[in-house]
Amino acid sequence: MSTFQTPMYTVADLLARAADGRLQLPDFQRPYRWDDERIRSLLVTILRGHPMGVIMTLETGGENVRFKPRTLTGARVQGRSVEPELLLLDGQQRMTSMFQALTGDGVVDTEDERHHKLRRRYFIDVEKALGDPREQDEAIRSLPEDGVVRSNFNRDIDLDVSTPEKQQAAGLMPLSTLFDKDQGSNWIWDFADLSEERRKIGRCFSTEIMQPMQGYQVPAIQLTKDISKEAVATVFEKVNTGGLPLDTFELLTATFAGDRAYFEETGEDFRLGEDWELTRTVIDQHRVLHGIRNTDVLMGISVLVTLAKRNSVLAAGATGKKVPATSARREDILNMPLADYRAFSPRFREALPAVARHMRSLHIHRKEDVPYRSQLIALTAFHVLLGDRAEENAVRAKLNQWFWCGVLGEQYGATIETKLARDVEQVPGWATGESPDIPDTVTRATFAESRLGSLRTRNSAAYKGIYALVMGQERPTKDWMFDRELDLTSYDELQVDIHHVFPYDWCNKNGIDANQRESIINKTPLAKKTNIRLSGDSPAVYMPRIDAKNPSSEHVDATIGTHAIDPAFLRAGDFEGFFKDRRCRLVELVESAMGKAVARDWGDESADSDMPENFVESLEVSDAFEE
Repeated sequence: MSTFQTPMYTVADLLARAADGRLQLPDFQRPYRWDDERIRSLLVTILRGHPMGVIMTLETGGENVRFKPRTLTGARVQGRSVEPELLLLDGQQRMTSMFQALTGDGVVDTEDERHHKLRRRYFIDVEKALGDPREQDEAIRSLPEDGVVRSNFNRDIDLDVSTPEKQQAAGLMPLSTLFDKDQGSNWIWDFADLSEERRKIGRCFSTEIMQPMQGYQVPAIQLTKDISKEAVATVFEKVNTGGLPLDTFELLTATFAGDRAYFEETGEDFRLGEDWELTRTVIDQHRVLHGIRNTDVLMGISVLVTLAKRNSVLAAGATGKKVPATSARREDILNMPLADYRAFSPRFREALPAVARHMRSLHIHRKEDVPYRSQLIALTAFHVLLGDRAEENAVRAKLNQWFWCGVLGEQYGATIETKLARDVEQVPGWATGESPDIPDTVTRATFAESRLGSLRTRNSAAYKGIYALVMGQERPTKDWMFDRELDLTSYDELQVDIHHVFPYDWCNKNGIDANQRESIINKTPLAKKTNIRLSGDSPAVYMPRIDAKNPSSEHVDATIGTHAIDPAFLRAGDFEGFFKDRRCRLVELVESAMGKAVARDWGDESADSDMPENFVESLEVSDAFEE
């Protein structure tokens, strides 16, 4: 059975449907926003009879899809709440532009190319509309809402078509008048009365312009009411080209708002946006969580909902294909029942502060320092499932191992839905010892010593991971000059950031290869003022300056040792010795964090193998959620 039809609608029919509420928008559609020139160009398209493109509608009344409707911007259905016959899925900007410009007073709230707000009214030059294509382009006029064009700082009036008489004298008909058959006919009649020449123009305009414009046809794809929710989302994404693509949160907002059971229970629609605001309030309280988006939260809740269903079916003895999958995929999120969302959303929200504390314990303090945002979602799901047990030392150690295997193994950079679902199934039981099976993220994680040479920017998740590991050693990492531990408080107060050990300028002057200069091996966290103290000098030169700010050189050496650095190489200004020694120390940190050996391949790689472009960076890309 076909799930769509392809009717043709006249503009007049569409305007009438929008006016009386038979055609409305699903509530998830973004607000109307088209600039003045795009509106004018659309009206020129109608004048010329050129195709404007397909619109897409959805029949209402189906059991599979129920979106909360809202009228088009500018439509005011009088006196009653009207259930629409059709919802406009694609074509909102065009349809709203036409409705505002061609009905009522014809005034459109729009903007210019600089995004300055405007209120415009559109007119058609009767004589130019009958001319060649160039004149037809100029025939559609965008004028101020009052029909008066002013210049010289509004002192002079260049054009005044504020009344029908003035419009007829100037030969400029409001397009909202043209699409009202009675008003349009009367306007042309009065225009033609002005002269014999105008009678001829009026007759031609009525037959060659006004009637064809009123009968202009718009092709449509009309989805039937029996279509599935997944098909609506898929078709909409593929067809929508004129506006901004809608994300999962916006689609689910509309679906939840149309939930019949919730409405019957409470007498009102469920507002997903308001629930998200509760979650965002929690997120806003923790800098490390600031990167989390509403679609990320939906992924986390989805895996919890689907995991609960999976476990229930397994407990009942089901096997094989009867066991549903744990999923964070778009189609499963869109199919999530509102009741299930409401069951897990508060629990997910309540777990977020614990995740922020967990990140701080790993010396990750800001959203910019988070290697993978999606790992925060997985970790939140773990905290929901484990509750207070996630705080136990043995369980926390296993969760940390999983985290570092994901970061340093760079496993959360692509197709995150599958990985997220698998980890939520596997990690909690392994962390508590209830399952002997090691999670795939841990077993598959690998790290090669040569990777340290290619970690040069914050784009790399592993770069951020090494940075955090340096600060998170058992012996507290301290700033060289201020002798303060680099924790959440000092991080902000001292303006801590990652800086060169052998300074940039010194490396350039001494022929150090740029790849070695910028490697994470030659970087360490320092206070802003401490880095300034280093200047661009060799460590052999700046170390005495650091000594002068401390009790003794031995004290300085001990502090530098907390950075996985042998201070002897700095005092000697020995870059080669420092680089080799620091590389080995960082490898030990990685091995300790991941709980497995690092491939010692530093001398084996080809000349190009450690180039950053050969590795997946921390940009998270999935086939359902894209940055």
